[in-house]
Amino acid sequence: MYNQKQIHLRPISISDAPTLFQFWSNPEVTAFMNITPMHSVEQAEEMILYIIQLEHADRYTILLEDDTIVGTCGFNYIDAVNQRGEIGYEIGKDFWRRGYMTQALQALIEEGFQTLKLNRIEAKVEPGNAPSRRLLEKAGFHEEGTLRHFEKLNDIFLDMVMYSLLRSDCPSI
Repeated sequence: MYNQKQIHLRPISISDAPTLFQFWSNPEVTAFMNITPMHSVEQAEEMILYIIQLEHADRYTILLEDDTIVGTCGFNYIDAVNQRGEIGYEIGKDFWRRGYMTQALQALIEEGFQTLKLNRIEAKVEPGNAPSRRLLEKAGFHEEGTLRHFEKLNDIFLDMVMYSLLRSDCPSI
């Protein structure tokens, strides 16, 4: 569907469940995903089915040139009226620090501004998730501030840092 130098994206599929379960069962991968680590492939299948049925969202599997699955990314929510979308992403631990998510994020930005005609792309990140914050900043996102006690996980309220990228920030796209 979307192609970058080393990766390509395609819509997430139930057939991705066994591989994504390996990622989503790793506490290091799920630490900042607002989910608890999974214990079965069936849980991964349920999550994928839930994601697929979301009306105002798009999720993609990130694949290498040889079709090895390395993670997922996409729009958690698309608000067509206000022309904004919120992105999310995760990558398997074995694929960290190889530049794949940088490429996937660029593909999402292009999809958001060119195909979806968004004016604003948002990302919410836990304050302690330094790698994700660096990724967003490297892609041109601007930190807007902290959303206090914005999400709840395991009965604990979490702060989130809001980042945004405007169409006007990317005149070449």
